[in-house]
Amino acid sequence: MKLFEKLFRPRPPIRDPDALAEFIDAQSAFIVQKGIYEYSRARAGHYAKVLFAEEGFAQSVERARWKAFPLGLAMVGEMIEGVLAAQAGTQRRAILDQLTLVVLSVFDRYPVPPSIGEEAWLEARRELAHRLDLVGGYAPKRVMDIPEPLAESYFSMMPIHEKLRGRDFQTTRNYLRVSLCNIHDELIARMDRAALERALIVGAAA
Repeated sequence: MKLFEKLFRPRPPIRDPDALAEFIDAQSAFIVQKGIYEYSRARAGHYAKVLFAEEGFAQSVERARWKAFPLGLAMVGEMIEGVLAAQAGTQRRAILDQLTLVVLSVFDRYPVPPSIGEEAWLEARRELAHRLDLVGGYAPKRVMDIPEPLAESYFSMMPIHEKLRGRDFQTTRNYLRVSLCNIHDELIARMDRAALERALIVGAAA
């Protein structure tokens, strides 16, 4: 009974930067890792279990998921900014700056992945910060359009040889679009907009 209650218990509301960071972390990891695993399994077919049991392929998957994580953070971060920007008015830039700090704090939770290396990991952080900074320079995109600039880079990270990928880019792009729309719906359902905006603005003022 307790397990049943736990499974169906409403997820906590998002009303402060800590709760927002937890949401960003979980959803960013989910969107990139699910795509990597599902695509790899689909391409491997009946040999998926054998392939995933091979050490070399497991290392490729590990590298792919860490390389893709900053892209997930960028997509989820921009989606959240678009939601908040709808009513932010003149506070849009201040909220974006605080949101960027929250996103980067999630990135900084993790030590340098050995499969990536310190130089590449720090460069990924710089690129993430730059992408989020640019968000404030244009009108918020439709959620389904946010993955567009990153979809090709994400597809190139798949741990499947380039010659075996076929014409799967469109499928991968559509996966990102649909997944981000679902993440958006969960954000709307859980977010206490007034409290979250107030917390971010207070953080900016401090």
